[in-house]
Amino acid sequence: MRGFVRFSRRAGLTLGAMLLAGTVTAAPAPETMQVVTPVFSQLVGYSVPGNFVPAAENSNADQYIQELVLSGQTAQSWTQMITLTGIKGLAANPNATPQALALRIGGGFQQACPTSFQGTSFGEIKLSGHDAFALVVSCGTADASGKPFSETALVIVIKGQADYYTLQWAERSAASKTPIAFDEAKWTGRFKALSPIKLCAKVAGEAPPFPSCANRK
Repeated sequence: MRGFVRFSRRAGLTLGAMLLAGTVTAAPAPETMQVVTPVFSQLVGYSVPGNFVPAAENSNADQYIQELVLSGQTAQSWTQMITLTGIKGLAANPNATPQALALRIGGGFQQACPTSFQGTSFGEIKLSGHDAFALVVSCGTADASGKPFSETALVIVIKGQADYYTLQWAERSAASKTPIAFDEAKWTGRFKALSPIKLCAKVAGEAPPFPSCANRK
């Protein structure tokens, strides 16, 4: 993407290799629970740390969004947020790719903070056999409400059978005039905490918690 000047590619091991090899050590995460949500044509499953709670959910004919925040926080005031989104029918667009959508999201960060932007790509991966792309982007200084803060987000984009899905884990902290240094252990650990990330076929008549997907390895 034009202007994506500080976007670096991790050298050496890919994200998948790091996860399999256990080369990155992160702090122990809270106990997790598997969440399965029907989003347009498929079920989307992922793990959520037990200290997150639902904050907001909305959908229309073309888009879906689900937001979770730390217990005691809200969708308007938060330090960490996990977001699931769906875009209906996008997989039919021959020009759409997981990388292109991920870079578009990253480009939004860069436009918001051109002097303190930082981006790191984990590159192309496979999730449940589907093409996906993962990256981490950050703004050293963002200002959504007159109170500057920093924001860093893990962004995972998945191409489903008919639709596209994104899973994001964002964190806000004190503002920084300079780009936020990429913390490999933290963000690879966050990816592991969300795993397994699954896209599953819908089963007629199946009700929550959608065991056909939740119990699938």
